[in-house]
Amino acid sequence: MGIKVEHLNYIYGNGTAFEQHALKDVNLEIKDGEFIGLIGHTGSGKSTLIQHLNGLIRGTSGAIYYNDKNIYSDGYNMQALRSQVGLVFQYPEHQLFEVDVFSDVCFGPKNQKLSKEEIETRAREALTMVGLDESYYKRSPFDLSGGQKRRVAIAGVLAMRPEVLILDEPTAGLDPKGRDEILDQIERLHKEQKMTIILVSHSMEDIARYVDRILVMNHGEKVFDDTPKEVFKHYKELEAIGLAAPQITYVVHTLKERGVPIDSNITTIEEARDEILRLLSK
Repeated sequence: MGIKVEHLNYIYGNGTAFEQHALKDVNLEIKDGEFIGLIGHTGSGKSTLIQHLNGLIRGTSGAIYYNDKNIYSDGYNMQALRSQVGLVFQYPEHQLFEVDVFSDVCFGPKNQKLSKEEIETRAREALTMVGLDESYYKRSPFDLSGGQKRRVAIAGVLAMRPEVLILDEPTAGLDPKGRDEILDQIERLHKEQKMTIILVSHSMEDIARYVDRILVMNHGEKVFDDTPKEVFKHYKELEAIGLAAPQITYVVHTLKERGVPIDSNITTIEEARDEILRLLSK
């Protein structure tokens, strides 16, 4: 099952003199358990698209199916959808409401009308998943570092036990250590919880390292939809729309042009290391 988008269009200011076509005939399918990377330059439509997937924005035309049910059909339970398709915004402050971390993570399950015991159990489990122990429970979320705030925001969504987790630039502004910790935790959620992950990121290195499949948006249209290796073969076309491939891709192609018999499909540093060691051992 999963998510299916059919002929989705979205026009800001529809019918006014200031209308803007933000999404244009988008078609895609995301199956259960996939780890998807969503990339595009600023204004490409990627953030608009993810807000459609859990019903925060309604399309001007087209349809979105979640587990084979059209979310635009009469009587569809949008609150239930947002519990199952969790969205973590780029700025975690937008999802922090309470006076302490534990209360904040309890916020979502409370809206699901669960028992107090179940709410607290879910909050503890979610905080453990993101690496925050009891020493954080009574701290104000607003006094935490950027990385810690993101963990609390992710935990708040995880406590609702979603089937799909959408993360909009979860590592923006973090140092390399904080970025790796967040992404490694997201990868563990994908593997251990079998959770569908949709990761929006500007980092081609992160996308190449973690995801199974990349969706590329440009001016509201989906222009590529394939594995990282296949998408990054089009690095010159990506450059033309304001994107790039991972830096290692350019290094590998330069070596190839200079006669080094290296595999040109390499997209990560780890793959490059293994390939260079292989060549040196010959």
